[in-house]
Amino acid sequence: MEKIPEASFSSLVLFLTTIVSQHLGLVKNPLTDKVEKNLELAKYTIDSLDILREKTKANLTKEEEELLESILGNLKLSYARENKKYNSADSKET
Repeated sequence: MEKIPEASFSSLVLFLTTIVSQHLGLVKNPLTDKVEKNLELAKYTIDSLDILREKTKANLTKEEEELLESILGNLKLSYARENKKYNSADSKET
């Protein structure tokens, strides 16, 4: 059995990042081994990370703050790109 890493702020952020990546359809869901896109849940999780950033402001190490800022920026760009694809495909159907 794989050893579970020690819980930390960084591991929480990375865990939530993996969940967003799954909801954006960028990686397979390990339980179903399928790509499953759910943009609403992706946005909810990104918004949750934003709340976490606001609530932990001034309580993070420099490394933790940089990690969170970098990941949030990348996730928001990925979400915007996937949402644009979705809306573009949706408008072609109508």
